[in-house]
Parts: sequence; C-alpha cells; structure tokens
Amino acid sequence: MMSLLARFFFVSVLLALAQAQKDFISIDCGLLEGTNYTDDGTGIFYTSDAGFIDTGENREIDSSLVSSSLAVQYRNLRSFPEGDRNCYSVRPVVKGNRYLVRASFMHGNYQGTVLPVFDLYLGVNLWTEVAQQNSSRPGWTEIITVATADYIPVCLVRKQGTPFISVLEVRALAFSMYNASDETQALVLYNRYDVGSSSRKILRYKDDVYDRIWSPFQSNAYTALNTTSTVANDIPMFQPPVTVLSTAVAPANSSADILYFNWTADTPQEQYHVYRHIAEVEVLKPGEVREFNVCVTGYNTCYGPYRPTYLVATSVYTFTPFSGRLEYSCSFVRTAASTLPPIFNAIEIYTLAKLSVVPTNDEDVNSIMGVKSGYRVTRNWNGDPCVPKDYTWEGVGCSYSDPTSPRIVTLNLSASGLSGSIVRPLGNLSSLQSLDLSANKLTGEIPDFLATLSSLTFLNLSGNNFTGPVPSALLQRSKSGTLLLSVDSNSSVNNSDTCATSSCKKKKKSAAVPVSVSLSVVALIMLVAGFIFRRKFGRRRAGGSDPVVKASDGSSSFASFNLDSRRFTYAELKSITSDFQRVLGKGGFGTVYYGRLNDGTQVAVKLLTQNHQGSSEFQIEAQLLTRVYHRNLVQFVGYCAEGDKTALILEYMAQGNLSKFLLDKNRAALSWGQRLRIALDIAQGLEYLHNGCKPPIIHRDVKGTNILLNERLEAKIADFGLSKVFSNENFSHVSTQVKGTLGYLDPEYCVSNNLNEKSDVYSFGIVMLELITGRPAIINTADSARRISIVDWVNPMVSRGDVRAAIDPSLKGDYDINSVWKAVEIAIACSAPKAIQRPTMSIAVTELKESLGGERVPQRSNSLLSEEMETSNSGNSIFRPIAR
Repeated sequence: MMSLLARFFFVSVLLALAQAQKDFISIDCGLLEGTNYTDDGTGIFYTSDAGFIDTGENREIDSSLVSSSLAVQYRNLRSFPEGDRNCYSVRPVVKGNRYLVRASFMHGNYQGTVLPVFDLYLGVNLWTEVAQQNSSRPGWTEIITVATADYIPVCLVRKQGTPFISVLEVRALAFSMYNASDETQALVLYNRYDVGSSSRKILRYKDDVYDRIWSPFQSNAYTALNTTSTVANDIPMFQPPVTVLSTAVAPANSSADILYFNWTADTPQEQYHVYRHIAEVEVLKPGEVREFNVCVTGYNTCYGPYRPTYLVATSVYTFTPFSGRLEYSCSFVRTAASTLPPIFNAIEIYTLAKLSVVPTNDEDVNSIMGVKSGYRVTRNWNGDPCVPKDYTWEGVGCSYSDPTSPRIVTLNLSASGLSGSIVRPLGNLSSLQSLDLSANKLTGEIPDFLATLSSLTFLNLSGNNFTGPVPSALLQRSKSGTLLLSVDSNSSVNNSDTCATSSCKKKKKSAAVPVSVSLSVVALIMLVAGFIFRRKFGRRRAGGSDPVVKASDGSSSFASFNLDSRRFTYAELKSITSDFQRVLGKGGFGTVYYGRLNDGTQVAVKLLTQNHQGSSEFQIEAQLLTRVYHRNLVQFVGYCAEGDKTALILEYMAQGNLSKFLLDKNRAALSWGQRLRIALDIAQGLEYLHNGCKPPIIHRDVKGTNILLNERLEAKIADFGLSKVFSNENFSHVSTQVKGTLGYLDPEYCVSNNLNEKSDVYSFGIVMLELITGRPAIINTADSARRISIVDWVNPMVSRGDVRAAIDPSLKGDYDINSVWKAVEIAIACSAPKAIQRPTMSIAVTELKESLGGERVPQRSNSLLSEEMETSNSGNSIFRPIAR
C-alpha cells in the first residue's frame, strides 16, 4: 500500500497530465492502480481511484452488459464489502472555492450481487440516498458546494447490501456561480434540462466548459425553436453553454398565453432553487413583441416583464428557495402587450441541503491523520474521525460537548502492531484524556511532549521496548494523582526507568506509578476507561473482538458500572421525566417512563421496581447494553444507581413496539415494503449479536413487544434481560433453564434445555409470520377454548399454495406476490421445529435482502437523482428520468 506522500505524488503527476481540463479531477473507481486514460468521446482524462481511498475492492460488471455503447468508466467499479463507512479524499482542491461534485453508479450485476441501498455523504453531512432500481444502466447525482479544506471528502455509508461507486468527478466552478451554495449549505441537483433540443443526446464537456450534464427535454406541449447563430452568454453567475442557449421552446399552441414547466417534490419540506435561462432565438418581424412574466405557481411573486433580446441570454433565479408543496410549476405568462407567446431555453432545479453537522476540530483531524501516516495504520480510518457519531474511527473516542466542533479525547492503539518511536502528532491532540499504546513494538525514549497534554488522565505504555527513563514531568503528574501511568519496570514499581535490556524484557511486569495506586484499582480504572471509549466515544467494528465486561471482582453488578459521564441521579430522573408523569409501558422489571434530557434528546427511563425479583435480569441488560452497539439495537444512554433506585436510560422509540403497532386498528397499516424493511432490521440486529459480538450473545426473548419502532419505522431490538453470553465462539450450545415467551419459544430448546443461536432464529421466524399475517403468535380459533401457534395456522395454507389467504388483509392486495412467497419461505424455514433445519441469521439477512430487491421500499431520505443513461463512445447519452 502506498504511503500518503507517495499517493499525493502519484495523484499530482496524473493530474498534471490532465491540463486539458484545468481544475478537473476525474476518477474512474475500480480502475487498476497506476493506470489512466482519456475518454475517446468526451476527451476527459480519467485516473484510477487508488490514490484517493484506502479501502474497497476493484470489480468488473457482468460481461453481458459490456458493449461498445457503454462508456469505459462504467465497466468497472469499486465495491465496499467491509466496513459501514468508506470515504474518498479528493484532492487537491482550494479551500473556499466552489465545486461541482458528481458521483455515478453502474451496478452491472457484478458477481451476481443484488442492488444495494446506501447513503452518500459529503464529509459529515448527508448528500443523498443511493437506491437504484436498474442494475444495467448508470445513475448519477451532483452537489455544488464550497470546499472547507484542501480536499473534498465523499463517503459511502452502508444501509443494506454492499455499497459501490463507478465514477467520482470534481469540477471547479467560477467564484460567482451558484452563490446560493456556501460553507453552510449546498445545492443538490434535481435536474438540469436543455429544452427544445433537437437531439436525444446529452450535452457536457466540451460544450460546457464546467462539464455540467444537460439532459434533452422534449414534449408535445412545446414547439421547438433554434438558431444557428451564436448566442452571447453574458451570465457570469451561471454561464450556460452556448449550445444549450441556441434552442428554446414555445407553447405548441401559438395563441396560448402561458408556457408551463412542472416537477414533483419528494416531500413538502424540500427547498428548491430554480434557474431559468432565456434568450431570443428568432428574428422578430416589425410590430412583433415577445414579453412575459416568469412566475412559480402558488407564489405571489413574478419576475418581469421580460423582453428577451435577440441572441443575448439572461437568467431568472430565486433569491430564496421555494418549499411547502409537492407539485411545482414554473410558468411563463404572456403580457397584454405581447403579440408572441413566451419562450425559455433551459432550466436548472436544485434542492437545498443544509450542512448543519459540524466536523471534528481541524487540529485534531490533522493530528490523527499524522498518526495514521506515521504508523501506517491499516484500520478503516477515513472520513471524519468523530462524525457521524455512529461511524467514529475504530479506537478513537470523541467528545461532543464543544458546540464549535467535536474533539478527540481517547485513542486506543493497543496491540496494533505499531513500531518505531512515539510520533509527534500525538502531542498535538490537545484534548486527549486517555491514550493506550500498550502491547506494540514501539522503541526509543518516551517523549517529553506527552506531558504537555494537559487533559491526559490515563496513559498506558506497557508492553513495548522503550529505552531511557520516564520523563520527569510525566512522573510528577503521576505522583500528584492527575495521571494514571502504566509502564514496564525491570525491578519494582519504585524504579522510574523502563526496561532497556533483553533479560529484563523476558520478565516484564506492568507497574503503575505512583505506588499508592494498587493493581486492582488500576484494573478497575482501565475497565472504566474501556467502557467510556467503547460506549460514549466509539463504535465497535462489527465482527471485532470485545470481551465480556465485568467488574474488577469478576461480578456483573450494575452498581459496578462507574461511568460518571453516563450516570444520572434520581433527582435528575425525576426532572427529565417530569416526575415520572408519562408511562410508556410496564414489564416484569417495573415501569418505563418518557423523558427528555436538557439538550432536548428524548429518552425512555426503565425504572426497576424496588426489591423486585427481576433485578438480576435488569443487571444483565445493563451489562450487555454497555458492550453492544448496532443501529438495530436500542441504544444505551445512561443509568441511575442510587440506593434502592435503579434505572436504565435508553433511546426513545416513538412508534412503540411492533406487536402493538400491528394490532392497532387506529394506525395506518404498514405497507408490504415497510414490513420487509422491519424484518431486515430485526435480522441484522440478531446477526450482529450472533456474529458481531465476541463472544456471541443469544437474545432469548425475541418477540413483537421487544421490537421497537422509531419515528421512521426503523426497527430495533430491545430488552436484553434474558440474554445469554456464550463463553466461547464455537456456538454449539449451552445448557440452561428454559426462559422466554410462550409462542416464540424454540420447541427443541424447551425439550432439551440446550440453547444456541437457532433458538433466536426460531423466534425471529415467528415475528416474521406476525409481520406477514398481522396476527399474534398465539391465535384463537373458532373454538374459543382452543388456541394454536401462528406456525400451525399458516402451514396448511402454504402447503396448498394459498399464500394469499395468510396475508394481512389490511394490505388490501397491495404487494408483489413473488416477494410475499419469498418472505413466507424465509419465515417458515426459520420457524422449523428442529434447529438443524433452520438457517443462520446471516443467511436470513441475505435472503431478505434478495426479497427486498424485488420490492420498492419507502425511502427514508432524499433518493439518488437517478437517470438511466445509454452512453455511446461519443460520450453522448439518452437520459430517461425514473420515479424518484
């Protein structure tokens, strides 16, 4: 893997070869490292993405889709099967300059994979959701933004399936262009149309010196006009290409007074900036007048009247964005003085994206990048180290208390294979509170600059090969009790020198300085530091190692969780719940109340009933919540342990539990797509517990009431009171007392007392059947004295091929029957009577994603501006807008 310096040199050389497109950066993602080419059709110079990203795999699309009409850059792609977030750093750019950034995607059925859904971020702010519906045609999205650094970060964040990208392009714009975009907001392209075009081909570079893509737009409602003369382009703010301005449209009925251009918003909340470009392309006869006003339906403001000048362009644009509607119509309205109908030549429509998420402090980012470079860290360290919170760098913990920017406060590089000396950038992490460099191969002297980190309270340097004494300033801070320092000693804890001989290294033992700190206290403080790092400041990598958390005495008592940053007093609980005013639910442990923290965050407060038998289950849940993190598990916020008052503070889920939602006749019924998405959310949460946690965790009480839904109907698993942690990773089984809920209990577990992952799979199958049928796990028959399981109720219908009879009638036939069959097959397989007949949760996740591939799921954010293109060798394309 190339060093950062080599990468920068490599990129600089390639960009120097592309001076034909000054200020263009054109990246063919998935192109072999070290290769580049000039596209025969556009003349644009493309280079490999190897110098811009550290992660991902090069892949080629299915050979059956490769043809002479498909542009070269769509024949390969970069795929990201590992990590939830993968980021490009596109450089060089000039901080403060305005840029157009375009990302293109051509899935091409590579390796038989299914179409994924993932989010695209510009740095730390959401750009759009990528959700293509056709794997054989490219799609693309553009954003106009102002660079806030000397590089532009573009990140792909997993939602379902494997994210990928085909092309990434950055184009510098003139400073005066599109000034609605700045460091606080960006313009995301809805579409850009060349109206009146006589060709079905798109226009881009070299017609447009900024390489904007102009889609041809034709309609029977329009009459096309054009000129072969050159239109003067005197619009510095937008500079539409002359070729675009040379065509225009008028109403098909020449006597019509109004010319319309309509579009549909995704949501009423979207804000639009619209730019309309106008130039007269006809020579008017004596006495002819073309005059009109430019309006937007639903708004009182019109611009004009305009009398377009022959072969001279002008633009009409909005100073403030439009919003609050689903249907928009730009209208060009003839005035009473006009003898000719209105015209226009081109239109650009953008949605406004607020860049409200604040990135990590610049000094901290530069410092951690220096650490990455100095040690050649091979972890998925890309993008912003602290933001979004769900995707902090592995081993990096952050504080978000500073409103100006997050700060890096913990860094754990223990057992990371580091070698050489302690690098200087570590001394620039001025807010660092905890630093763990233990169990590496570091050498040289311990530097004095570590003592200048005034916030540092924990420093572990043990298990390395340092020489020389511990700096006196560090020893002084350790003796004063402001720093817990762990180093290696060759004799006793009183010796301030670290090991310097080979004989010493053979009998090293960790020593804490000063002597007054006992080893047991050190262990406890290190445990707490680990807690803070994993839960407050970091997100553990899926599949990574994370031992079972226990107190220093080996117990799992909730009271031993000395996490001051997450600890609430009982008085605070009364305050945030308004004296326990609103009850969300009740269970065997006690009552759950609604609360709101001081910063406005909504929470659920789970209060244990005094002296209740369920206290052990409550402690188990508290322990597990501090060591697991996944988007489909309810998040731990904090706890209270004050006398006999014990509580958990958890993420608030606005839509309540799944069972109640399904059975509530006063709610709108879940669509089929929403049900599939919920099933996938649950499956992904369980798959994480089984495979992402080391050692694995069995939930043991998966049921509808333990599946909670947030305001976006995203499902998260809750209530870990009955969960069981395996002592090893072999995952055979563990003999334990049968616990769970009737209707969801694995029948084989009930008989044998042998618990394994397939017990959760069975329960998941039951929940899936509830989603499909809208019925509870135990169903009352016509004979009120007899109740049967949902499995026994569904199986006869499936056996005779009458799956429609089992589907929730509230769906009213609005579903894809093939998708339903697929889902039923998954549910039946998961709820098989014998564990050996059931799939793993990993297989269930894969199958559900395939089922989702055939069902359009309601979007949860702005969708990809997807245009289906047929791209020829000449660089021309036909764009067909698809449903957004």
